[in-house]
Amino acid sequence: MSDAPLLIRYFHPDNDECVGLLMDDTVYDVTHLFPFISVWLHTSVGRVDEAIESLIAAAYESPRTFPAISLDTEPDKNSVHWLPPMDEQEIWAAGVTYIRSREARQEEAEDGGDVYARVYDADRPEIFFKASAKNTVGHLDAVGIREDSKWNVPEPELGLVMNSAMEMVGFTIGNDMSSRDIEGANPLYLPQAKVYTASCGLGPGILLKPSNEWLDTTIHVTITRDGTDEFTGSISTSQIKRTIPELIDYLGRSNKFPDGAILLTGTGVVPDADFTLQVGDVVKITIDGIGTLQNRVIEV
Repeated sequence: MSDAPLLIRYFHPDNDECVGLLMDDTVYDVTHLFPFISVWLHTSVGRVDEAIESLIAAAYESPRTFPAISLDTEPDKNSVHWLPPMDEQEIWAAGVTYIRSREARQEEAEDGGDVYARVYDADRPEIFFKASAKNTVGHLDAVGIREDSKWNVPEPELGLVMNSAMEMVGFTIGNDMSSRDIEGANPLYLPQAKVYTASCGLGPGILLKPSNEWLDTTIHVTITRDGTDEFTGSISTSQIKRTIPELIDYLGRSNKFPDGAILLTGTGVVPDADFTLQVGDVVKITIDGIGTLQNRVIEV
């Protein structure tokens, strides 16, 4: 996990859904002050740095603390486990922000992918709706592949977290699951390729680090099948073409997010065209400085 504080959500059999701050491998429960992520985001408007400092101070006064490793179980109503670090926020995603992403989209497109080449160089980025809470799973939960798709891949991404004033409060890890054959058949099928049950992984928490600059970090992904690594890859965030203020500006144009928003910022790690996920695969995404998001794969 990160050395910086992570704002997390978790489930406790006795207390239901909870909010905590993860510091130095210890969870400090703050549910009595902030029962939802959205409540804390509201307090951060116009005072993000102060709100983070106040949250840390409140965490050290928490009546309940426990080792973070206690959360490392698959979701079950009788066990303490991770939840995705969001509640009422919408998750959006930007596409074709890395050169490899442009190439991958062109590979899958049946018409040659000229639309993807053009958006890579355009002033306006590709931004699309990705998920609400009902389609999002947390660390150690299961992500889904569509039963009507034959070519499915994870897309490991750095996520930006904003409050309702579109002020950055921090970063998280996202898995933008994608049905490449559906999107490739026709760009108009993008919502079906991207938005479905368990189509988004998010977690393990929100690194509370407001910034207009990309984290100087590396995104790693490993896909394991029957105990063997089927795919590994990594990419530096220095390869993202767009800037944080640029992406946030376009997301916020003519759009309001009363409970804040999360924006996934594109992928530069794409498996080869002959690879597709299978049920039982395990996808592990690590972003240096934030932590690890791990999910097993099911069919939905």
